[in-house]
Amino acid sequence: MPPVAWCALAFLALTGAGSVAAQEPAAPAADAAAAGLLSAEQLQSLVAPIALYPDELLAQTLVASTYPLEMIQLQQWLAKHPDLEDKALADSVATQPWDPSVQSMAAVPEVVKRLADDIQWTTELGNAFLAQQADVMDAVQVMRKKAQDKGALESNAQQKVDTVVVENKTVIVVESTNPEVIYVPSYSPTVVYPPPVYPY
Repeated sequence: MPPVAWCALAFLALTGAGSVAAQEPAAPAADAAAAGLLSAEQLQSLVAPIALYPDELLAQTLVASTYPLEMIQLQQWLAKHPDLEDKALADSVATQPWDPSVQSMAAVPEVVKRLADDIQWTTELGNAFLAQQADVMDAVQVMRKKAQDKGALESNAQQKVDTVVVENKTVIVVESTNPEVIYVPSYSPTVVYPPPVYPY
């Protein structure tokens, strides 16, 4: 999928625009539990490891998490082709029978490893994104605000962090400073967020 499309997906997901779920009132916690949905706190724990990713990478990761088996296959495929880079890597992975969101992750092997090594978390993340997209993105914003308040999310040489208002909703936007480089922040949720400790 072209980068512009990914940016559009990230923007729509972060703002909730265009999402039917985002336009409906939030279900009470009891109703959510009865429907098998995750609570706000559970979603916050679930997204904690990736909430600080730049928006484009976050969008890619969330969509790719809905294909956990393919993520494992991609990790195995990358291990067999360590010599492939850049265009050769992109061209070769494009021939594989995987969803485009999974193919795009080949450029970020460290994220592929994170998703493939903890397949239970990846599966739960993907299921939550499919069932509760607006809630997942709200959870991302909550975690970004917590990290920002703690001084763990700010602009630097690799990323630009802005706070914008979209449709009367405050949104923390994270972008790579160089659009040609995919910046993957490395952090421990237990360090960048205040208590409670997040299990994933």
